[in-house]
Amino acid sequence: MTNRSSNRDAFETRAIHAGQDPDPLTGAVVTPIYTASTFVQDGIGENRGFMYSRSANPTRLVLEACLADLEGAATAIACPTGLSAASTILELLESGAHVIAHHDVYGGIYRLLELVRSRSAGLDVTFVNFSDPDAVKAAIRPDTAMLWFETPSNPLLEVVDIAFVVEQARKVGALTVCDNTFCSPYCQRPLEMGVDIVMHSATKFLNGHSDLLAGVAAVSPNTDPAVAEKLRFLQNSTGAVMDPIACSTLLRSLKTLPLRMERHAGNAMAIAEFLDQNKERLGITRLTYPGLASHPQHELAKRQMTSFGAMITMQLTGGQARANKVAQSLRLFAYAVSLGGVESLVQHPASMTHAILPPERREMLGVTVNLLRLSVGIEHVDDLIADLETGLSGVGAE
Repeated sequence: MTNRSSNRDAFETRAIHAGQDPDPLTGAVVTPIYTASTFVQDGIGENRGFMYSRSANPTRLVLEACLADLEGAATAIACPTGLSAASTILELLESGAHVIAHHDVYGGIYRLLELVRSRSAGLDVTFVNFSDPDAVKAAIRPDTAMLWFETPSNPLLEVVDIAFVVEQARKVGALTVCDNTFCSPYCQRPLEMGVDIVMHSATKFLNGHSDLLAGVAAVSPNTDPAVAEKLRFLQNSTGAVMDPIACSTLLRSLKTLPLRMERHAGNAMAIAEFLDQNKERLGITRLTYPGLASHPQHELAKRQMTSFGAMITMQLTGGQARANKVAQSLRLFAYAVSLGGVESLVQHPASMTHAILPPERREMLGVTVNLLRLSVGIEHVDDLIADLETGLSGVGAE
């Protein structure tokens, strides 16, 4: 990931130092945790940059500066969860606005758009396959206000042509929002490809230790500055702020993000190649990973991702019953929702993260009852492969 073509420090260095100077009072090399809810004022209209922690907190501002730097953003806001970051972004829209969303999004985003904001804000949401350029073109209207997508998508790992989506959105003056959770800025930086806003469930790879809920929204320096200003206003107005202790935890985690992502991606590539070579023997009918040449958008992934991430999906023979048995039989892959932690996880999207989708919609998308999603951790890859070999071969592949 190191790029020395400019005078800017490499990503690995910025993950440790961006936005962070030694504490001027004590010289501490780690940013202090300011748990104060309120700050003494020097007079009417006079303060030291802080008044009330919802509006600004010293620890949170350092975290946000680091996040903005890593994404190449003008500004970033740190929120309590990924969904709170998404909700704050949607507050940028006027009531009744037209939104085009990728058809394969995290179930919580689908719920927020289709079951909450369509009712509470009258949003007119059109779901289309963003990996199909013709579908995107057909869905765009003169009044389209926002295009929302994930790449790779959750859980089917569809890769979206970011530059194409940006081009189409600009024709009608719509904002583009890319959920970069599966990649982190280490693997992909959509803002550098023209996207207006990037969001993350920072619970996942950015934190990486399965011990924190957090969300991030970051705005491009090339987007109208009024968007960033309004997003900060909305964060304060809705109270979507991360608490100082959580901010410190996430700031700590960012320091090892490059190391973790390198290991995540390396492990995932090795596992995907092993599973691909043994699909028939292990009872795998379909295997999806952007790093495999068999992935429909593999060449696109190579162009816009610096590595292919840690997420793998596989459809198994034997239907839901075998998928359930395999997931339960694994020793190192914990059977649990979420992703992006140092530990490996396996989950069943149809009954877990995407259970909110109507059955017919899941079937149409390909979120089938025999689909398992792997979040590959940073354990030794040989142990992970052995675990999958034992689990898949030990549960009949008929």
